[in-house]
Amino acid sequence: MIGYNRLRRFAPLGVAAVLALALAACAQSYPNSTFTPHSDLGRSIDFLWNRLMFFGTIVFVLVEGALIYVVIRYRRKSEDVTPPQTHGHVILEITWTLIPAAILAFIAVPTVRTIFETQAPAPANSLVINVYGHQWWWEFEYPEYKFTTANEIYIPKGRTVDLVLHAKDVIHSFWVPQLAGKRDAIPNHTNHIWFTPDSNMATTVWNGFCTEYCGDSHGEMHFRVVTVTPEQFASWVTRQQAPGFFGPPAAPPPTAIASASAAGAATTKSDSAAPAAASTAAPAAAPVAPVYGPTASPALLASYVLPHSEVPEYAIPHTPLPDAIKFDDKLTGDPAAGEKLFVGAGTCNACHSVSGNPLAVGTIGPNLTHVGSRITIAAGMYLNDKAHLSRWIKDARIMKSGVLMPTLGKGQYDPQTKATMPAGLSDQQIADLVAYLQALK
Repeated sequence: MIGYNRLRRFAPLGVAAVLALALAACAQSYPNSTFTPHSDLGRSIDFLWNRLMFFGTIVFVLVEGALIYVVIRYRRKSEDVTPPQTHGHVILEITWTLIPAAILAFIAVPTVRTIFETQAPAPANSLVINVYGHQWWWEFEYPEYKFTTANEIYIPKGRTVDLVLHAKDVIHSFWVPQLAGKRDAIPNHTNHIWFTPDSNMATTVWNGFCTEYCGDSHGEMHFRVVTVTPEQFASWVTRQQAPGFFGPPAAPPPTAIASASAAGAATTKSDSAAPAAASTAAPAAAPVAPVYGPTASPALLASYVLPHSEVPEYAIPHTPLPDAIKFDDKLTGDPAAGEKLFVGAGTCNACHSVSGNPLAVGTIGPNLTHVGSRITIAAGMYLNDKAHLSRWIKDARIMKSGVLMPTLGKGQYDPQTKATMPAGLSDQQIADLVAYLQALK
């Protein structure tokens, strides 16, 4: 009776668990499921899974059926009757040796074939992206186009992508469930994984993860993959190749210099052929427009980047803001002042780089050249908006455990050093930095 009462007590919990599973199965969206592949590599793995599940199910049914038959057929009927003995039965032993061997053959052939397919070198003309795993963020380098970004990659639909995996510290593992299988990034070893995104899918965002435990913030080491059309990708590359200036660059871009020189030469030649009486001073070349800021070139401003309004809900992080970090969200930042702070006194430029700015060449932290256009910050942990970015700058070590980025806010507690910062940035200075960083799009 005691056992019966215990079962009755736990029965409601069992019913609740079954109902929860049933409701979960009714969901319409599975953003991180491997069962809806959108690449050739994903379909190869899916095919192998389905094949192994098919044969495994057959084996399970046959083995369990035989077991039930034997239990019923040969159950002991009397204490005085000894059942038939099969020890040393050669035919029976050969049979139960050959059957598993045949089953293994059916499993081994598709498995080995898939291994060779997924481990083969990437096809020629693939888009090469160098992937570097850090504790705890991802760095992506496009050597063909000579730029680097962080925690987000854009890839063109229909073109094979060859991801060259590296690790800067410990072992990490790269995984985008609906596009590719898992592959480790190992220190002092180069690994590869390649796949071709389906050309007929919509422009969208996919979640990526580190799936090898790598320290305190392993579970907060995410990234985003944006699949776009070839035309959108080419436009996005143009934007990424541009320097990340806010306001006039230190020197005109090479193409602008060449254009201005050609225009000056043509003007001089025309003036020399004109009558002396009509000779006037040659007009000065038009000033080169800054790469970013209010007077940025229309072509560059029109280059593609996925609007935040088009990011699927499943790709938007909802990590709550820590109560321990207070910030005056009503403050308005000055981007120009923020740029001076960024490169002044080693505040940010000691660890971060902004392409085109000779004073910002740090390599410890993520490249921030176009950080304003990214969906998230802190390796996919927080949404890239003013509220989250300002608190991240103020006290990143409360926002994410174990990060290298120091506590910068004045009077903030640093959980790693166990000390309160006597000096640091005011809320207004942080607002200026945020305005500058958000301008780098």
